[in-house]
Amino acid sequence: MEDEDPYWKSFVDIMSALLVLFILASVVLILQLMEKSAQFDKQVSQLEQAEKVRRTILDEAVEELRKRGVKVQVTENHTVLRIPNELLGFDTGAFEIQPRYQPTAIEIGKVIAQVINRDDRINYLDTIFIEGHTDNRPFPGFMGKGNWGLSTFRAISLWQFWSSQLPDTQRLDQLSNQDGEPLFSVSGYAETRPVSKDQGSEESYRLNRRIDIRFTIRRPQSTEYEALKTLLENSQR
Repeated sequence: MEDEDPYWKSFVDIMSALLVLFILASVVLILQLMEKSAQFDKQVSQLEQAEKVRRTILDEAVEELRKRGVKVQVTENHTVLRIPNELLGFDTGAFEIQPRYQPTAIEIGKVIAQVINRDDRINYLDTIFIEGHTDNRPFPGFMGKGNWGLSTFRAISLWQFWSSQLPDTQRLDQLSNQDGEPLFSVSGYAETRPVSKDQGSEESYRLNRRIDIRFTIRRPQSTEYEALKTLLENSQR
């Protein structure tokens, strides 16, 4: 029998080597995808747990305040604790909390401190915003800042009141998120986020004047989260 063609034999050897390399590369890719998938599942699980913690915080806050005779509300998506103006008593065009409403403001602050400090809940929170809102009637004060200034100063007023009046064991201004940043922040929205769209009645004015306490949760860094999501989606095509 004649010897095999050496060129054909070399070609077979090369193809065999390439096949082995392809198999090894496939194994490595599968392992990487499995690792990425596990990371993605972990992050999804953390997000789900954070959402659950936020819902629990808000539900417990409403119940605790109800027991103390203070009626607040939670928005439908369970992100905001809504404090109507009648609980804080801001006068028209004013931002200071009147003395007769200060005990209620203290109770609200105490309950918020209580529910977020239970277990390890604070680790799931990113920022808690104290948001001021007004109705849509023009207000000419605050050096031309009008309702924007009024809503912001009302939020600042509540925050400063809590910072000075809450017991040392329930101080909100000493709380930080996992990045070491202050947990609480303050903002004002004037009349831009009305609760009642019918803004021409006294009832709508009453509903839109309020303080919202908005709880935001920690999320994966968007670039990292989106990269993982895209990689896994592409691998499944």
